[in-house]
Amino acid sequence: MCKTHLSTRSPRSTLVFLDILAGAATPAFAFDVALVTGSRQEGYGQWQRFNVSDLDPVSEGSEWIDNSKSLAAGFGMTPSFSSTNRADQVGQFRVVDAGFAGDTFLLFNTGASIGSTVPVVVTAIDTASDLSEHFNATLVNASFSPAVLTLSAGSYQICGRLAQSVHVAGPPLNSTVGAVKLTVSALPVPEPATSQEMLPGLRLRNRSLTAR
Repeated sequence: MCKTHLSTRSPRSTLVFLDILAGAATPAFAFDVALVTGSRQEGYGQWQRFNVSDLDPVSEGSEWIDNSKSLAAGFGMTPSFSSTNRADQVGQFRVVDAGFAGDTFLLFNTGASIGSTVPVVVTAIDTASDLSEHFNATLVNASFSPAVLTLSAGSYQICGRLAQSVHVAGPPLNSTVGAVKLTVSALPVPEPATSQEMLPGLRLRNRSLTAR
């Protein structure tokens, strides 16, 4: 079931998810990539790379894929990035495109559409900005298309596919690279003074309910 408590914001400006596609198909041939949620665990807060290439995916589509090793068992399959937050945690899930500027992605949680990365101008490969795989740089560069999802308590399986591609000699290239990163923090605990201030109101409310 799709989580409905996802919100998103751009590192550069407020962003409401665009291009919501009701009934979008679940990307096929997916495998799970569990993201680390503990700050002391190895790999925490690191970028997890993915590729897009309409020549390589098992599904023959434009989903995110793993094509790092052509002879590996997972070559051409769709990574589904999973995580679970406790009730006292909140997560920040970042998505960036890289390589040549001009690509955007559609995003899915457990197969249900949750929107897209930030809209950007379609570019031609010979004039597009190229930041290779410098993911921190593309996250804050206005020519590239990021998204930041705020994940409240619950379990997530997030994947994506190419929505817009940089062009090469006219048609879209349909080949790019991107990455995701998850960081998790504890929700703030109410200060004792705040809790004490609430008690009189709670007592009054309790009396009102009792009287009824």
